[in-house]
Amino acid sequence: MLNGSLALPFVYVIAGFVGLAWSADRFVAGSAALARSLGVSVLMVGIVIVGFGTSAPELLVSANAAWQGDSGLAVGNALGSNIANVALVLGVAAMAAPLSIHSRILWQEIPLCLVSMLVTGVVLYDLEITRVEGVLLICFLALFLTALVFRGHRERWDRYSMELEQAIPAGEPIGRALVWTIVGLVVLLFSAKVLVEGAVSIAEAFHVSDLVIGLTVVAVGTSLPEAAAALASARKNEPDIAIGNILGSNTFNMFGVVGVAGTIDPSAVDAAAVHRDWPVMIGIFMVFAVLAWSRRTISRLHGAIFLCLYAAYLAFLALSAPA
Repeated sequence: MLNGSLALPFVYVIAGFVGLAWSADRFVAGSAALARSLGVSVLMVGIVIVGFGTSAPELLVSANAAWQGDSGLAVGNALGSNIANVALVLGVAAMAAPLSIHSRILWQEIPLCLVSMLVTGVVLYDLEITRVEGVLLICFLALFLTALVFRGHRERWDRYSMELEQAIPAGEPIGRALVWTIVGLVVLLFSAKVLVEGAVSIAEAFHVSDLVIGLTVVAVGTSLPEAAAALASARKNEPDIAIGNILGSNTFNMFGVVGVAGTIDPSAVDAAAVHRDWPVMIGIFMVFAVLAWSRRTISRLHGAIFLCLYAAYLAFLALSAPA
């Protein structure tokens, strides 16, 4: 049974998870509807708002952690979320419905996502992230977005664009969309702060590193919006949206989340993040990339394999944790 000193941090974490899941959904839906009502192209809405908007929890949680000097939690959240997005979220979505990849845009986004992971690995290799490196990662994100949007405009009849056209209808009243966007953002900020405070307190109470808490509890919690979006898209037979959200989120986590954390709090990086967790992230993503390129479909069997890989990673974390 939890004593009084631990009960409150656990309440904070649970409340933070619930707040992040609800507010991220409201923020993405509101901002997507607002952009569509203002005449922004569906592709821009899908790539920038829907694809990266689901990573708002990771960004705000890591920014809060960096602001409080908990760089281990910030970096762990980014790496752990990428691992969870592919091994856990994609695995669960594929178990719900096989995910066939049709979009030419997504075929081009897969190697770009891998590049973002490799570039971040180079930045973290010396076990330190400087403010200059953080700003550089953010600049890479801007370049990535620009290239993706230009490429998308050349593929107007791409399957991804067609799925987005159906999933993000226009016509939502601007006033209501604006209200939901603001409410979602405010609750996101508050939930991220509450979650970080609770997670840090739990880590201190159980003598677990901030990195491990960020890789596991916080990473899974901040991946809830991606999980909800992927499951919904899989059930609606919109596989390209499901995979596009995961690819966009992973790229944003590397360039945006790590970049913002490094810009706010330049600091040393735990060696385990570079020597243990980064290779796991690359390895799991390469499994996805090989399956995607060779099979063109992530089947239920592949989903089960990803879930087993995630379970194995959690066991590996538990065994490698210091006694």
